[in-house]
Amino acid sequence: MSDDTAPLIAARDPEIVTFGCRLNSYESEVMRTHARNAGLEDVVIVNTCAVTSEAERQARQTIRKLRRERPDARIVVTGCAAQIDPQRFAAMPEVDQVIGNQEKLQAESWGLPPTEKMLVNDIMSVKETAGHLIGGFEDRARAFVQVQQGCDHRCTFCIIPFGRGPSRSVPIGAVVEQVQALVKAGYNEVVLSGVDITSYGPDLPGSPTLGQMVRRLLACVPELPRLRLSSLDCIEMDEDLWRLIEHEPRLMPHLHLSLQAGDDMILKRMKRRHSRADAVAFCQRVRSLRPDAVFGADFIAGFPTETEEMFANTLKMVEDCGLTWLHVFPYSPRPGTPAARMPQVDGAVRKERAARLRAVGAEAEARMLATLVGRSASVLVEKDDLGRTEHFAEIRLGVALPPGSLVRATITGVANGALTGTPL
Repeated sequence: MSDDTAPLIAARDPEIVTFGCRLNSYESEVMRTHARNAGLEDVVIVNTCAVTSEAERQARQTIRKLRRERPDARIVVTGCAAQIDPQRFAAMPEVDQVIGNQEKLQAESWGLPPTEKMLVNDIMSVKETAGHLIGGFEDRARAFVQVQQGCDHRCTFCIIPFGRGPSRSVPIGAVVEQVQALVKAGYNEVVLSGVDITSYGPDLPGSPTLGQMVRRLLACVPELPRLRLSSLDCIEMDEDLWRLIEHEPRLMPHLHLSLQAGDDMILKRMKRRHSRADAVAFCQRVRSLRPDAVFGADFIAGFPTETEEMFANTLKMVEDCGLTWLHVFPYSPRPGTPAARMPQVDGAVRKERAARLRAVGAEAEARMLATLVGRSASVLVEKDDLGRTEHFAEIRLGVALPPGSLVRATITGVANGALTGTPL
């Protein structure tokens, strides 16, 4: 075989393994673009999470597995866990380089030869967050757009502010430009994400609120069919956002709340800024403005000092707030946080309480899904015949459709925890 007819060996595209939140998913796509533009080949980027010790353990386990499977690849570790404890990851023989949370989003970090094993600066000194323009996502269904980064609060269980730095916002113009580009690329749904998005704006000129930014975004991108917001803090809502909930149908009727507990003493020990009554009043006000609204919520079960009576108050929150989609985590002590030094609840009790809370959530979800049968819904197709309604309910349509397409469907039933439906 002559040289000019020899088969070409395609360069291996950068591989990214992402742990944790939606913000990490967004940032993985930013890194993918930077790594491609830098011409990197045979590189694996591990974007870590530090929300629990278990998340870090899984990341280290994955790194060791990747090295066995890809002995010749360059393994780069980044993300919150790498930012908080870069030395620990740099000491792993499987790791070629550790890059910090700010550096991972800078194109120049990926164009340099990996002469330094650690490229990690002081995240607490970072004052601005750029609006990174990306053309699309590996998952074609929906696009995530970062509007805010970092956190100025100090919940006693959370290490994330030390991985993400202080709260800082993306200018409205950059957010609009990003969403316009994604809609032009064919995306029908955008999710605005951040570490604490309800703290958006005070660091920008004119101190815009989250609601003002969302109102401007929807006005500037009228062709965007669906907009979602990531996790909200119920104590930080502004009046513009309340008006959008009431009057803007393109803002999806599904809100995810960072509640964490339903007992006032535990909320106080967590150093949360809302009370139980605040959360209930928030849900009641949303429903008065948007009767079909549904709520997801984050909860921690078995927080230090939590008694059975305190946990019962959290269980009752599911009913009192009318919650549907629960993200439940048994408490995991995080070294370096005040909660890790508090009197701990037995590990088996934590797991048992988490299981009970998930079961109550599953019952609430089943009741909500049953109320949708017989109605029509707008469905964003995620893969094959699987999609999500406006309320983020999973639905199977019985026919494969292009990922990212938006279709109307009649909801015909519920099977295996998901809706079933027929495209109209």
